[in-house]
Order: sequence, then C-alpha cells, then structure tokens
Amino acid sequence: MLRLLWSLDILGRLLWRICHDLVYIETMDRDNGSGGPSTPSGPTARLRRRKGSTEVAPEVETNGDRLLFNDRNKYKSMLIRTYSTVWMIGGFVSIIYLGHLYIWAMVVVIQIFMAKELFNLLRKAHEDRQLPGFRLLNWHFFFTVMLFVYGRILSQRLVNTVTMDKFLYKLVGRLIKYHMVTCYFLYIAGFMWFILTLKKKMYKYQFSQYAWTHMILIVVFTQSAFTVANIFEGIFWFLLPASLIVINDIAAYIFGFFFGRTPLIKLSPKKTWEGFIGASFATMISAFVLANIMGRFQWLTCPRKDLSTGWLECDPGSLFKPEYYTVPQWFPEWFPWREISILPVQWHALCLGLFASIIAPFGGFFASGFKRAFKIKDFGDSIPGHGGITDRMDCQLPTFASNARNKFRNDVFLELLAIFCLLALTNVQMVMAVFAYIYHQSFIVPQSLSIEMIMDQILMNLTFEEQRALYTKLGQIIMEKQFGES
Repeated sequence: MLRLLWSLDILGRLLWRICHDLVYIETMDRDNGSGGPSTPSGPTARLRRRKGSTEVAPEVETNGDRLLFNDRNKYKSMLIRTYSTVWMIGGFVSIIYLGHLYIWAMVVVIQIFMAKELFNLLRKAHEDRQLPGFRLLNWHFFFTVMLFVYGRILSQRLVNTVTMDKFLYKLVGRLIKYHMVTCYFLYIAGFMWFILTLKKKMYKYQFSQYAWTHMILIVVFTQSAFTVANIFEGIFWFLLPASLIVINDIAAYIFGFFFGRTPLIKLSPKKTWEGFIGASFATMISAFVLANIMGRFQWLTCPRKDLSTGWLECDPGSLFKPEYYTVPQWFPEWFPWREISILPVQWHALCLGLFASIIAPFGGFFASGFKRAFKIKDFGDSIPGHGGITDRMDCQLPTFASNARNKFRNDVFLELLAIFCLLALTNVQMVMAVFAYIYHQSFIVPQSLSIEMIMDQILMNLTFEEQRALYTKLGQIIMEKQFGES
C-alpha cells in the first residue's frame, strides 16, 4: 500500500512538472514572439532611465486584460491549479480528521510560512550581510507574540488537561500566573537587542525593518487569534467559514472559466459578473448543505475543553438537533421526500454564506490592486499554479507587494505609509475569521452565565486552596438553606 502511494506521489509530481514546463515554454514563446532571443520593442524600448530619476517604465499588460474565457492557455493553467488544489484539500481533510490540536498546529505552520514570505518582502541582501543575526530578531518577536496570544487562548484548556496530576497542575498554574510578565520581558529583551544592534549608516534600514516586523505580527496574529478561538469552540465554526471561502473562490473561477464575458472590476480584468453571481449562489447553497452534513458529527460540533486528542462526546445543543418540516401539498408527486429535516444551524450558515459570497471577493480585489500598483504577479511560488501561501489567503489575507522597497527605496516615509496601507488591507483579510467569531459569540453562545462558564472562571482564576475554601463555604451555605427550609 505504501509503495502504491509512493508511486502515485512520484507520478503526480512528474505530471505537475511536465504541465509547468509546457506552460512556461509557451508563455516564453508568446512573450518573445518566436523561439529566439527577445529584443525590446515598443514604447518601453525607447525609454531610458536616468541616474537618480524616479521615472518608471509604463505598465505593459501581456495577458491581464484578456478574460479567462478567451485565454488560450487556460486548460494547462487549470490542470496545474487542479493538481495543487487536490493535494491541498487532501492534506486539509486529513488534518481535520486528526482533530483540534492538529488543526491548531496547521495554523501555526501556515503562520510561519506566511511570516517568512512577509519578512522577505522588504529584505535587502546587501544590508543584511552587514547585520549578522538581525534576521533572528524578527523571529524572536514572532515567537514571543505567539506565546502571548496562544497562552491567553489555551491556558484554561492546558489546566483542564493536567488537572489529574497534582505536580503538573501546580506547575501549569505557576506558568499561567506569570505568563503575561514573561511575555512582556521577552519583548523588552527583543527591544534591547534591537537597540544594541543599531549600526551607523544602517539606522534607516533597521528602523524600517523594526516597524515592518510589528506590522506583520499584527497582520498574522490578529486573524489567527480569532481562528484558533473558533477551532476550540468546535471545528464546525472553523471548517464551515473556511470552506465557504474556498468554495466561493473555486466557484468564481469555474463560472468565469466557462461563462465569464462581462468584466466585473478593472482591478481584476479576469473577474466577471457571471463568476461573481454564480459563485454567490454556489456559496449560499453549499453553506446550507454543508451545515446539515457537518452538524451531524459530534467530532465537528463539540467544543474542545482541553488539549487532548481523544474522541469527543457532548450534548450538541438545540442548534444541532434536527427539526422536521412537512412538505407542502403543492409539491410535485415525484419529489421523493414528504418530510424534510433541517438543523437550526443551517439558517445561521446562510448568513455566513451570504457574508462570504459578497465580502470575501473584495479581499482578492484589494490584493490585485496592490499587485498592479507594484507590478508583480504573485507574492511567492510555494504552491504550483497558485503563487505563494499569501496568495492563496488573498480572500482572507491579501498583503503587501514584494517590490515596494524598489518603489520607495529612497523614502522611508513612503515605505512605511505603504505598510500602513497594509493595515487597512488587514481589515479585509481577517473579515471572515472575525465575522465567524463575532457571529458565534453574538448569536450562538448563550448570553447568561452557565455552570460550565462559572467553573471555568473558578479553575482559571483561583488557586487550589481558594477553590477548597470556596467549596467549604458553598457547602455551609447549602446546609443552612436546607435546615432553614425544614
């Protein structure tokens, strides 16, 4: 079996390599006119850039103004994208099956790759060679913020995991008690490290990198904090919104591929009204159907209260208990069901689907605008046919273009202004994760205090001795009430 899987993997990689080479060769032939060397021609060939000039050659569109419907290479491109998509979906489904802890690990790995791509955007090799160890400072801040964010989210679940072991319980309690001050002094250590590494004639570059690093941390961890919170509230609240974003993206591509003729927006010439409308309907229908399927599995609906990986059983609550509706008499007789079961959560799923289908594409439009402004195609090449990790997140994480440093290399103010534009962009990239979290907290989670919520607060904020004193005092109050009633 392993030999068969290995053979299929080698065959798939070989197929992708062949398709990639075919697309590359044909693209080069088209750009060069013939198979020979290319020679500059047209208006850009006559433009000469003077030393010190800020004049930039005009943008020349080679294929961006053609609709996908009329693209001659679309089938080869689609084959590459399909291959990459199948591998990504297969890996994603496997991780979902493994459970909450593995999904969180996947989010961490994606964060690291995204941070790596983003850290490299404004790197300058010449300056980095003069600052040995300066790159390490970026990762120091990255893992310090990671410790702070996930420590706040997962602390109570860690306590619940080690409750049975007295020694570990005390140790974890101490760590949680001093968690915030530990993270603070780690950050201060990084700040002092930065000050001590300042080098003459490199101040501008170092301070711009310091600011860029903090913007990246805001971009990456603002979204992930809400995402991880959704995961531990139930995989359903992570998986459904993420699936709707993917479905909307794929449906827009397919409808635009086969039916797209009317351009939607100038920022993305290949985006069409047919793709947008078709994707909206597909996303709404998928949200309603997927909510019914996912809502029937306790593995997806039960919240995880600890950091174990065991099987989950819980009371699913009224949202995930089916309600039965009788089919009206005027329905045709060939309709196979006389009674339909619908989970109440499906109506909530329609709201998520509507939000995803209308709002999410604008993240891609914003990313396309940045790519055009800074004249690049993709943010990276980590995923064949899709670009980099950051490109695949453009519905949820559009980001800054890699040659901003060339555009603003003599003006740190403009460079940082572009970074602040990235922060505005962040409001688009995290909308789905934030919306899912806010919707869940506003319309799903009961607003009144429950016994579980009170117990969580007691376990999180009281020491063992305080918990014992509370238990004794509560027992006395109950006994007094019993004797008073009798």
